[in-house]
Amino acid sequence: MSEPLPVLLMARELGSGGCERDLARLAKALDRTRYSPHVACFRAGGFRFEELKEAGIPVLSFSIQSLVRFSGISGAAAMGRYLRRHRIGLIHCFDAPTAAFATLAALFLRIPLVAANLWFRGTIPKRLQYALRIVDRMADAIVVNSNAVARELTRQEGVSPDLIHLCHNGVDTTIFKPGAVPRPPEVRDASLVVGSVCALRPEKRLDRLLEAFACVRPSFPGTRLLIVGSGATLPALQALRKKLALEDACVFAPANKDVADWMRAMDIFVLSSDTESFPNALLEAMACGCAVIGSRVGGVPELIEDGRSGLLFDTGDPSSLVDALTKLIQDARLRRKLGASAAVRACSCFSLTRSVHCVQEVYEKVLRSRGRIS
Repeated sequence: MSEPLPVLLMARELGSGGCERDLARLAKALDRTRYSPHVACFRAGGFRFEELKEAGIPVLSFSIQSLVRFSGISGAAAMGRYLRRHRIGLIHCFDAPTAAFATLAALFLRIPLVAANLWFRGTIPKRLQYALRIVDRMADAIVVNSNAVARELTRQEGVSPDLIHLCHNGVDTTIFKPGAVPRPPEVRDASLVVGSVCALRPEKRLDRLLEAFACVRPSFPGTRLLIVGSGATLPALQALRKKLALEDACVFAPANKDVADWMRAMDIFVLSSDTESFPNALLEAMACGCAVIGSRVGGVPELIEDGRSGLLFDTGDPSSLVDALTKLIQDARLRRKLGASAAVRACSCFSLTRSVHCVQEVYEKVLRSRGRIS
């Protein structure tokens, strides 16, 4: 390529979710001598929207409320005009709605399409599952972030393995790294902090974490639980905190951009989800040197080497999370050992540089197959 190729990265919105985080990191880290990133979303606003604009990356919103109503039609027309005006050479969609939306435009304008599949199909609405089956047959490449998702696509959805490209998420270790920081006022008096950072959604199963913490707290009264995130389940979780008599021991903090400092304030990070592909927050906590505990689901075992860089627990056995928490709370030496190993693993195996390089190799393979580059 003699000049940087304009590429359009798309997500439904640019808030605090994992897909949005992946998009923003890639957009800022792409090799500018080869690619010129543009970003599009359905709704303006959010953490990443402002972050990308501050980085000088063009960001547009199509103001789409529904794919099948007038806003979807007018949005498609606006997208077509934008693609032509800026000579977009490749589209990369980071979630199911934008992949469904962009497929026809990419086909009509003969623009290569890369579709990310960073989740398990059963976690999204049926109508989008049907739409993605069309995308599976029209996309030039499907990027997954775990072997677990790749297996689901080939075995259950019949996607050709040749179409699937594994690019694990990457962590920016200039931001997420071990370091001593003052604990926030909410947990300043804690002898030890157990925590989690995530969107407050049902599948994150923070109720499981609260219940496990309630079991261990009587033996370790100085320990505090810190949950950072925003979402629909907050009222239910606050009610459970009251029911479990944890109001003086459990703190909820809203989602914010200073994730790394919150993580460095945690001694133990817990991912208690029922389903995950390859969770960004867990990877970032590892990079910050937290001793981590993760549920044995999806791609989590690809990230945590049980007993070496963290501990895994079985979601079907509530006592296994209690046992893992107890083990780490009472053994400071083990916490330090696992936290140090986690930081080394995150940096050496899952760096942002490695992840971006992998995605750029996918782009080049797709462009080469289309005859856009030699």
